[in-house]
Amino acid sequence: MSTEVLALSGTQGRRILRLYHLYRVTIGLVLILLISSDLDSQLLDMAHPALFRNGSWFYLVLNILVAVVVQRPRRLSQVFSLALVDVILLAGLFYAAGGTPSGIGNLLIVAVAIANILLRGRIGLLIAAIAAISIIYLTFYLSLSRPAAAAQYVQAGALGALCFAAALFVQGVTRRLHVSETLAEQRAADVANLEALNSLILQRMRTGILVLDGQHRVLLANQGALNLLGCDELAGKILDPHCAELVKRLQHWLHNPTLRPANLQAFADGPVLQPSFIPLQRGEQRHILIFLDDISQIAQQAQQLKLASLGRLTAGIAHEIRNPLGAISHAAQLLQESEDLQGPDLRLTQIIQDHSRRMNLVIENVLQLSRRRQAEPQLLDLKYWLHRFASEFRSAAPAGQQLHLETLGGTIQTRMDPHQLTQVLTNLVQNGLRYSAKKNQQGQVWLRLFRDRDSDLPVLEILDDGSGVPPEQLHHLFEPFYTTENKGTGLGLYISRELCESNQARLDYKPRESGGSCFRITFAHSRKLS
Repeated sequence: MSTEVLALSGTQGRRILRLYHLYRVTIGLVLILLISSDLDSQLLDMAHPALFRNGSWFYLVLNILVAVVVQRPRRLSQVFSLALVDVILLAGLFYAAGGTPSGIGNLLIVAVAIANILLRGRIGLLIAAIAAISIIYLTFYLSLSRPAAAAQYVQAGALGALCFAAALFVQGVTRRLHVSETLAEQRAADVANLEALNSLILQRMRTGILVLDGQHRVLLANQGALNLLGCDELAGKILDPHCAELVKRLQHWLHNPTLRPANLQAFADGPVLQPSFIPLQRGEQRHILIFLDDISQIAQQAQQLKLASLGRLTAGIAHEIRNPLGAISHAAQLLQESEDLQGPDLRLTQIIQDHSRRMNLVIENVLQLSRRRQAEPQLLDLKYWLHRFASEFRSAAPAGQQLHLETLGGTIQTRMDPHQLTQVLTNLVQNGLRYSAKKNQQGQVWLRLFRDRDSDLPVLEILDDGSGVPPEQLHHLFEPFYTTENKGTGLGLYISRELCESNQARLDYKPRESGGSCFRITFAHSRKLS
């Protein structure tokens, strides 16, 4: 748009237009009161009294109609026409009242000033020019019929100059106000965008953020805090019934802010959280800002570093350990072959051999962690691959063990290292058969392959009908070196999960409602892994 812009784009412009309507109606009422009281003939030297009376009534009626009809003009021509008619009518009243002594010229200046608030640039100056020309021309026309009006030229010229001065001054002030208003709107929009961005960042943060008042009412809770605390909504609620442990840590911190709060778990199977508290003073109100950090991943990374260091250490001393270990095992074997040993002594040699094998197995597993090769994912047809795995496993399985296979849907493909997948499945199937055989006459494991309905990802479930994992042991299920078996090393499930994650798959444990255990492997899509 050009510089001749209609200044009614906002509520402020419409408010000015309403005031302009009110101003014109008020002037019309004052003129009607003036002519109704017969003061016009006494106080003013009217050139045309009848024309002034009729013009005043016409001015009032017309402005009332315009005020009712023209509420929200959409075009520049409408406002221009309104200002032009107002100037022409006032100029007519100026002529009828006798020129500059009547004071109507001052109303023309006000009308020009208001018109230049609504009309900017050259079109606003056009209104001022029309008003100035009208004043000077009508003064000249009056001087032809009334010689006394010839002395009004200086006053008429001054009024015309004031029309231009008022137009220029109002346009300058309006332009500055418009620039300030535009800048303020832009700043407000920037602040609103920044606030929305900060809110989005706050909601997307993995760190949980809570703001509490003095009564432990939650004023703010981002999505990270809701996920970590296992709640759907906390804003406006008292925190105590939803997470008593966190409130307990807060009370300890309030008594001694120098102490580091202890870790906590908001709900069963939830992540381990490290809370931290910061006081917020807002006037007389004191709030508490709470940060919740999930340290489970940090602990897992620390555990991996420890295992890697242990693997390197074991690799360095494995040779020194295996030599005496082999000698002990060999000596126990030779003792078993001796004819002089009695039953108790033979039992002792068997214990020596069993524990020697267990120590060797621990060394092998730790070495496997330290020198685990990089995954080499390949495109696998899981149905075909699982049928071949089940066939090979059944051919080598002892009597009393059964492996069942169930595949659903069409072709199911993924990308995974087949050797590592074999290692994972062998470990999970052997565990399932062992626990199944403890509860039943024979060990049974079911492999069930399907696609997840929500994510469309391939899923493989390894199910058994054993006793399942007790709830108190679920937290430690995938921890290294945690085992409930006397002969176990506690590294099987940990290694299996690590191998899955190295292939962008995930291994989880799901209890079965009918009893037993269910280990679920969720594979990645078949597209090439990065």
